[in-house]
Amino acid sequence: MRTYHCFWLLFWAGQPHQSFLTPLSKRTSVFPEKEKVLVLSGNSRRDLHRSKRSWMWNQFFLLEEYTGTDYQYVGKLHSDQDKGDGSLKYILSGDGAGDLFIINENTGDIQATKRLDREEKPVYILRAQAINRRTGRPVEPESEFIIKIHDINDNEPMFTKDVYNASIPEMSDVGTFVVQVTATDADDPTYGNSAKVVYSILQGQPYFSVESETGIIKTALLNMDRENREQYQVVIQAKDMGGQMGGLSGTTTVNITLTDVNDNPPRFPQSTYQFRAPESTPPDSPVGRIKANDADVDENAEIEYSITEGDGYDMFGITTDKDTQEGIITVKKALDFENKNLYILKVEAANTHVDPRFLYLGPFKDSATVRIQVEDVDEPPVFSRPAYIMEVKEDVPINSVIGTVTAQDPDAAKNPVKYSVDRHTDMDRVFNINSGNGSIFTSKPLDRETLLWHNITVIAAEINNPKQSSRVPVFIKVLDVNDNAPEFAMFYETFVCENAKAEQLIQTLSAVDKDDSYSGHQFSFSLPPEAASSSNFTLQDNRDNTAGIFTRKTRYNRHEMSTYFLPVVISDNDYPIQSSTETVTIRVCACDHRGKMLSCNAEALIHPTGLSTGALIAILLCIIILLVTVVLFAALRRQRKKEPLIISKEDIRDNIVSYNDEGGGEEDTQAFDIGTLRNPEAIDDNKLRRDIVPETLFMPRRTATARDNTDVRDFINQRLKENDTDPTAPPYDSLATYAYEGNGSVAESLSSLESVTTDGDQDYDYLSDWGPRFKKLADMYGAMDSDRDS
Repeated sequence: MRTYHCFWLLFWAGQPHQSFLTPLSKRTSVFPEKEKVLVLSGNSRRDLHRSKRSWMWNQFFLLEEYTGTDYQYVGKLHSDQDKGDGSLKYILSGDGAGDLFIINENTGDIQATKRLDREEKPVYILRAQAINRRTGRPVEPESEFIIKIHDINDNEPMFTKDVYNASIPEMSDVGTFVVQVTATDADDPTYGNSAKVVYSILQGQPYFSVESETGIIKTALLNMDRENREQYQVVIQAKDMGGQMGGLSGTTTVNITLTDVNDNPPRFPQSTYQFRAPESTPPDSPVGRIKANDADVDENAEIEYSITEGDGYDMFGITTDKDTQEGIITVKKALDFENKNLYILKVEAANTHVDPRFLYLGPFKDSATVRIQVEDVDEPPVFSRPAYIMEVKEDVPINSVIGTVTAQDPDAAKNPVKYSVDRHTDMDRVFNINSGNGSIFTSKPLDRETLLWHNITVIAAEINNPKQSSRVPVFIKVLDVNDNAPEFAMFYETFVCENAKAEQLIQTLSAVDKDDSYSGHQFSFSLPPEAASSSNFTLQDNRDNTAGIFTRKTRYNRHEMSTYFLPVVISDNDYPIQSSTETVTIRVCACDHRGKMLSCNAEALIHPTGLSTGALIAILLCIIILLVTVVLFAALRRQRKKEPLIISKEDIRDNIVSYNDEGGGEEDTQAFDIGTLRNPEAIDDNKLRRDIVPETLFMPRRTATARDNTDVRDFINQRLKENDTDPTAPPYDSLATYAYEGNGSVAESLSSLESVTTDGDQDYDYLSDWGPRFKKLADMYGAMDSDRDS
């Protein structure tokens, strides 16, 4: 017969206990009425259960938010191997084991030590096992079970937002969707009604309603008008437990704004408008503003103004100010009080964005009548033309009339007008005007070649009121007459070879004329009669405004005649005929067999004056050599110069004079007497250095010894005075240093320099007591004592 070793989990749910959990048979049907055992086989680990029950006993249920003072009892762990002799030990592991859940290792009772919250963790998975206390080996396989936390209604519904903002168009139908609010409940939605939320409206009726299950807010009132009320505040409540009494609730606020639609037509506040406009008002100038009121906003309130009727349809216009939505009436044409002094217009204002849904409310436009009264003003004279163009020949005599301007007063009084020239436009006073009839005449000679156009301004002013004046531009064109003779296009200077042949072309000539020829210039070239027969050159007119100079003879001698001056007569074919005589310079030069010029008498025309390139290079080399010599000489002088003891007056370092000898140390008593540094009184004033030759003829001065207890200030002053009177002192500022400690020091001297002047032996054993830093010094002077003893 096979023996099954079983591991029981017992859950106490039938009897109330002071420290155990009370059964929850009223909340769920899955709790047993009696003690149930979960038997796990060591081989198959199958669940053993009674045949009449179908419950699964591998899970425990525990109520959250326990408020008792004792630990909350969960269940009992028991093994069929437990004989009650204490040989088994129960172990619990998994979620919260040892901290949140504890087990009695002897009895297997499981308890919860802390208050549990299902919203933090709804399920705990643990593992139980029984082991032998003596051997430490498990007697049953490890079993896994679940502790589920049962929910209580301890969380109120929370909306996802504290404040909702929504908007809908005004005049919306009933039932129009506004916004949906959402509230969540942290309680268990699968257990009871703790998480079942129901929505209701606390504030905002009768304008809005809310669906209890979805939280959708809709309109509940027809034709809500934004112009009457724009903002609404609705308070929505969410309550759990299906809205039953005792459920927890939360609220949120919904701000609802009605947006504008074009449901209001523009309306003029008055039917007739009156404006006045002076007849001098320039075109495009505003006359007045009108405005139609529209209760809508933004684009729904945009208005377009137009003139539909009236006798001033062509005289006035109207535009819309986009910022203020006003209609601006402007002048399109010049007004004339004498012709018409009253205009009547019909102005219409219409919305630019019309909503077809609200056309039943009537036409979205309105009209008004505008009366414009033209006022008479004293107007300036008016010229017969906006500008005048006149022509005059350049050879007209002074005071010749070239044209007339006309202006008159447009007013009914017809005041007389006087004319004048704006001298800012005629600074040279070339023209003048008759103040009475406006005739313009010349006051100076004209020259077309100097200035072709003259632009002046004529002023017409009323004699009775000179402030009333007007201006008109007058453009005067100066016409050309043939008053300039033709001349060479450039200065001609050419050459002829000595070996030139007869009838050889040496130069081509051309001419220009400052005058203007409408049919084109025609120039003729010729030699003067006196030069035509005696000249060595001939001139041929090419009949195309050019001419050529040819040689008349063979060979020329530059030594006999180096330069020829050939006169040329140039004439035009205009009326009156103008002519001039120009001169061509011809030089005789030596040429090669190809006719290329080699040299002429006028060398300056061929070779530029000045030094050649080789001469310039030689001069530059001389300058460079001179500069190098000066630099080298200065460098040698600087090396010979003896460096001063102190190079800079700012150098305040100790001055060290090198004698190029090393010295013999402390025992070299012939070169240096180091003891005098410590005892100034022992200085021998007649004792000189015995190792070097003195460099000065002056004997060292005797320095007075400082008396005992002499103040340091007196000592320094004494040394300063001695240096000032010392003839051996250097002739520049120097730094003098002194090593004087004074007499009678309590600490005495720690230096070994004074040992030269003392007769007695010193004991340096105390240096060993000063620590490791003076060990080297102690060893050195200790060795000296040892050598002296030996």
